[in-house]
Amino acid sequence: MTASQSTQTLIKPSDAAAWIACIRRAWLDKHQSTTVYEPDAFNQLLSDLGLAHEAAMLARLEGQYPVIQAISFDHTQVLMQQGAPVIYQGRLVDEQQGLVGYPDFLIRHESGEYQPADAKLSLSENKKTIQIQLGIYRRLLRNELPAMVFLGDGRTGLLGNEVNPVVDEFITGMRALLDLPQQPAVRYSHSKCRICPYDAHCRPDFEAKEDISLLYGIHGKAAEHLAEAGISTISQLAMSTVESIPDVPYLKGNKRKHRAILQAGSFLSGKVFQLNKAALPEGTWIHFDIEDNPLTPDRERHVYLWGFLVPAYTRENFDYVWTDDETGDYDGWLGFLQKIEEYRSNYSPLVLAHYSNHEKATIRQYAERYAMKNHPTVTWLLGDDSPLFDMQNPVLDCLVLPLQGYGLKDICKHPDLVNFQWENEESGSQWSVVQFNRFRLETDLAEKQKLKTEILRYNRDDVIATRRLEVWIRKLFL
Repeated sequence: MTASQSTQTLIKPSDAAAWIACIRRAWLDKHQSTTVYEPDAFNQLLSDLGLAHEAAMLARLEGQYPVIQAISFDHTQVLMQQGAPVIYQGRLVDEQQGLVGYPDFLIRHESGEYQPADAKLSLSENKKTIQIQLGIYRRLLRNELPAMVFLGDGRTGLLGNEVNPVVDEFITGMRALLDLPQQPAVRYSHSKCRICPYDAHCRPDFEAKEDISLLYGIHGKAAEHLAEAGISTISQLAMSTVESIPDVPYLKGNKRKHRAILQAGSFLSGKVFQLNKAALPEGTWIHFDIEDNPLTPDRERHVYLWGFLVPAYTRENFDYVWTDDETGDYDGWLGFLQKIEEYRSNYSPLVLAHYSNHEKATIRQYAERYAMKNHPTVTWLLGDDSPLFDMQNPVLDCLVLPLQGYGLKDICKHPDLVNFQWENEESGSQWSVVQFNRFRLETDLAEKQKLKTEILRYNRDDVIATRRLEVWIRKLFL
């Protein structure tokens, strides 16, 4: 093994994430290497936690074995030849295979061969990116020993020959990409493209072509099949009839085809189309939203804020249950149940409105976590006469909106729809997680209170937004 070849032309394990997300992104990473990608605050937090996890694993190994840090490709080979028990930050390259890798650890097996090991925040070794990364390290080491993954929950996962098919697929796909003189054709994905560093590069081309995949609800595979049937632009789809659209993957049945036609028309005209009349439950509405932290030490989500907007729905009517860290998780859960019992007593019938299924799913998880599925308030919340009402359902069932995503912020921030603006434009669920993790680590009491206040304001705006959405929907269907 040598390192004479530029590593930019070699396939590396970290290419797997881009390749899985979008082959064009993988191609651009290789052919536009001067592009500077600055991670946002949430991804920086993940990176920092990942480095901390790696450092913890390093300290653990140093307590058991002599650990030597490699400083080059050649130095890694020398250390392996010398039989170093643990090599930290090893560097492996095989120009014949066109592969290069940087495993966190190389651990000497009793056979004298080395096992690669990486520290990962993930709770599962079965993620495709992890399988590819560790599988490539195994290829570079050319032995049959399983790779090890030090997972975020303390487990050690093992990956052996079972990952070879996905590694082969990745290497074959990357080699084909490297040979392409021009960027590959791809379809738009709202969830992936809006967080991609190349969004500004790709979007003008999607828009110029009126790519159908720009539309909400149109999967890239559906767009491919529609193009084969002669419907390749949004304008063509808007002028189509249900009968003229063939059944294609992810777009089957008259109902879906009708909605796709209206979505195209809404995209072009900015109009709102009503599919059905929304049926909103009667009663006193309280708007409900939670903030939770998935990055706890044991990776068990901790709801640090249960937020509510009660009548008369002003900023002063914001109510909440807060816990400073995961040690108060159970008390926070009990506090939430107590709030619900108070609301149930004061307002009858009660409607507990939220947006998306996350709140209900979280209540179910907490009931299981604390073995409280038979608690009377829990059975009421999760039962047939539940006060929980997901406001996303009437939106998706009854409305076609000029949007690429139907999230709460997408609808509420749109100036021609609800037109509600959050006080902090940068705020969001990931922003909240970042601020809360800063809060947990902050020692200055004044700064700590400031962070808490910012999170509370964001959650207050979330529940006010769902109230504004309720009012807007009611006006639409008067």
